[in-house]
Amino acid sequence: MSENIHNFLVELGTEELPPKSLLTLSTEFRNQLEASLKNLGVAFNSVSPFASPRRLAVLIEGLPATTPVKSVTVWGPPANVAFADGKPTKAAEAFAAKNGISVAELTTASDGKVEKLKCDVKTGGESLTQLLPGLVDHALAQLPIAKRMRWGSKRDEFVRPVKWLVMLFDEQVIPCTILGVTSGNQTRGHRFHCNRTLTIPSATAYKKLLLEEGKVIADFNERRDNVRKQVIATGEKLGGQAVIDPDLLDEVTALVEWPVALAGRFEERFLAVPAEALISSMKEHQKYFHVVDKKGALLPHFITLANIESADPAQVIAGNEKVIRPRLSDAAFFFETDKKQALTDHREKLRNVVFQAQLGTLFDKTERIAVLAGFIARKLGADDRWAERAGRLSKADLATAMVYEFADMQGIAGFYYGQDDGEEKEVYWALKEQYLPKFAGDELPSTTTGAIVALADRIDTLAGIFGLGQVPTGSKDPFGLRRASVAVLRILVEKGYDLDLRDLLEEAVELYPSLPQGKKCIDVALNYMLERFRAWYEEQNIPAVVYQAVAAKGINNPLDIDNRVQAVAAFYQLPEAEALAAANKRVSNILAKQPVTDTTVNDALLQEPAERDLAQQVAAAKQKVEPLFAKRQYKEALAELASLRAAVDLFFDKVMVMAEDPQLRANRLALLAGLRSLFWEVADISQLAVSQ
Repeated sequence: MSENIHNFLVELGTEELPPKSLLTLSTEFRNQLEASLKNLGVAFNSVSPFASPRRLAVLIEGLPATTPVKSVTVWGPPANVAFADGKPTKAAEAFAAKNGISVAELTTASDGKVEKLKCDVKTGGESLTQLLPGLVDHALAQLPIAKRMRWGSKRDEFVRPVKWLVMLFDEQVIPCTILGVTSGNQTRGHRFHCNRTLTIPSATAYKKLLLEEGKVIADFNERRDNVRKQVIATGEKLGGQAVIDPDLLDEVTALVEWPVALAGRFEERFLAVPAEALISSMKEHQKYFHVVDKKGALLPHFITLANIESADPAQVIAGNEKVIRPRLSDAAFFFETDKKQALTDHREKLRNVVFQAQLGTLFDKTERIAVLAGFIARKLGADDRWAERAGRLSKADLATAMVYEFADMQGIAGFYYGQDDGEEKEVYWALKEQYLPKFAGDELPSTTTGAIVALADRIDTLAGIFGLGQVPTGSKDPFGLRRASVAVLRILVEKGYDLDLRDLLEEAVELYPSLPQGKKCIDVALNYMLERFRAWYEEQNIPAVVYQAVAAKGINNPLDIDNRVQAVAAFYQLPEAEALAAANKRVSNILAKQPVTDTTVNDALLQEPAERDLAQQVAAAKQKVEPLFAKRQYKEALAELASLRAAVDLFFDKVMVMAEDPQLRANRLALLAGLRSLFWEVADISQLAVSQ
């Protein structure tokens, strides 16, 4: 190894770390150390994080022995203060002493304002072994730990009690005490396969030593890949396909140091229970992966990850099968018990469940959802009977034992119970799809009734909460109004529903007996919802000015807004866009000072060839684009209007708009107003000139 290149290893050994936050803790530990080194100007080759249930570690390779040395100019007092009658004053002597130089070495220079004392001082050169303990201590203090704990009589705090600390610079231990533990070069192997200390010969030997002697796969990503491959292979051996949930995969990886996949089985009679309930029980309570056949149907198998290579794996499997049986029996019991009552009976229980203290019960909410769903259905020409029925039953399953035990079964339980009750297919599918989309990028409801109920539910919530004046601020959004707003926009745009948001909000507000904000909340809610479009289009890499150009129209129909935004975005890419946007800006400024009420152009008053040409082209363009506007073919209309660029440029180059003759001036203003009105049919194109 070069004398100038060194490697550093820090490992914090603890009691079992929380599995759901292990990866986050590891990533942040690495990021904090990396950021601290960069702040010091220290270069390095690579940073490798390690994380397992009992350890957080980071290996940094290619480090120098010291921080970089650099020269810094230090300014002192003004020269007229530092010297009196050519002799140094106490101010000069103090400045020299502070910077470790003699008075004779002092020089003066101008800092751009006044003549001052100055000296060049070298900084850096500190030994990294002296700095690293502080950097590690700082990094650990910055970790995102919701609740820190103390242990024993110590005052130190961390997410779990700390058992050992490794601080190695190449082969040398960096002596220090962090979180009450003295550093060394000893780690610990697997709790069962290698329950002893292991001496680490050098920083870079860490990973191999733990793997070969310690029976620990320290690298989280490698261990996760190992788990994934084992689970997939085990699923194939069972004649099916293992379903790997990413969050469950991370959690299981955080629970084991030496993963061993084992397959278990449960009784086929449990397959009569909704698969989602069985999967939820296996996943949430036991951390099992489920297996499906080629058609996606659940198989009576599960895959678990042991943290040990057992001499008798059959016993481990039998133990897991014994544990899962009562869990699945509970799910079966809840399912059979719930089916003894119809969803309409379960719905009655909602009369005692509060939705929001000032907005009534969940029963009241379903009444409003039903009316609003019927209203939306009629607007779309859909079956309002199905929409109203689904709306009334939408929250009924929240009163069932199944959903009480398995919260993620809401909607899904209603689907199965509605099916069992003999409800229409559109109705019970709507009960399942009402919560879609649940997150960014999630699928939308596949049925019209499902989409209608999803809209009605969210709009009712938005109207009610805004009606109380509870506008989301910062990260405080207890009713998920941001997510609800985006879901409404997505459904309306992606399903192609031609609906006006103001109409929907007005109808929703009317359904409440009284709201503190009254109808004032409609504008607030509407603006809040439409503002979500900004982030939406940012993700599509559409410039902000494009949305602003459309927003200037004050349109409340999300589908129409999206059509216009996509059209303006395409226009924005055209070579003619810049000039036409600038021309529209110029026209807007002129008309702001000289308002025009009549855009009729008198051909007899057209004198200059450039204005006659523009008038002819504007009239011809109007004939072509008006049918396109009627069909909302905005992209095609703007493409047609782009052909006006040359005529517009020539007009402004050759024609004096503000002519002295008032009739001539008025006619030219009418021509420009007519030109602007064609673009305004789509958006305020002048907004595009802002960033040009």
